[in-house]
Amino acid sequence: MTLHATAPRPVAPATAPVPVIEAARFVLRPLRHSDAGLIRLYTSDRRVAEMTTTIPHPLPPGATEQFIARSLAPERDEDVWVMDGSHTGLSEVLGLIGLKKMDRNQSEIGYWVAPAFWNTGFASEAVEALVAANPFGNATIFGAVFQDNPASARVLTNAGFEYLGDAEAFSVARTAKVPTWTYLKRY
Repeated sequence: MTLHATAPRPVAPATAPVPVIEAARFVLRPLRHSDAGLIRLYTSDRRVAEMTTTIPHPLPPGATEQFIARSLAPERDEDVWVMDGSHTGLSEVLGLIGLKKMDRNQSEIGYWVAPAFWNTGFASEAVEALVAANPFGNATIFGAVFQDNPASARVLTNAGFEYLGDAEAFSVARTAKVPTWTYLKRY
């Protein structure tokens, strides 16, 4: 479910703190080192890894901790939020969502939800909350989904993203190029 666009990469690193964003059933909050166990558990699942471009399967030792360290670094190119439902009696980590800064006032959205929470609307709720908050003040946000994941395509179109075209992206877990659909949200 992680989305990755093929547009140009970020030119300026993020330096501001990651803001907390309210959603109806959870909050989007910055990562914590204590999230590593649940993130590792969920991203070790082949079904999650194979819907992303960057999560390897099997997950190597230390990969989760390195990801968290990069996400918390002052000089980062992506802000990452945890979908945290603990204040409503849900899991502390339901999934992750991120925005990777690009040039020309654009970002690339990516997300995944733990399999135990699939078909609950959490992905839609997270994308809609992040898009509404628009924390970088973007003019556009790109997203792409693997074509064998139409549920993620519906998440984007329901959040107001427009279909741009077909492409392909390399999936580390699949060790192959996979056809994608690319989307754009204009503000």
